[in-house]
Amino acid sequence: MNKTEMAMKLAKKTGLSQGKSAEILDALFSAHSRKGIVAIALEAGEKVTIPGFGTFATKQRGARQGRNPATGATITIPAKKYVHFKPGKTLRERVEK
Repeated sequence: MNKTEMAMKLAKKTGLSQGKSAEILDALFSAHSRKGIVAIALEAGEKVTIPGFGTFATKQRGARQGRNPATGATITIPAKKYVHFKPGKTLRERVEK
């Protein structure tokens, strides 16, 4: 499902216009700078928990050694901060069925 399809389904379910539904999705999930409630919280190091659905959080991966596949030379892969999603119990159980 893409954003347009999600906006259409949200509009049907809530009685809002499709345009308003798309605005709501943008306000929640946009990854552009200074937009998207979820992205702003994650950028600030906060967790975003939606009970029954799951938790969005950031994790830190330390620097490590790796190999350049073309030359075989040892390289250092830098530390990295990344987004992690952990599904909630209700969502996990629903998908497992």
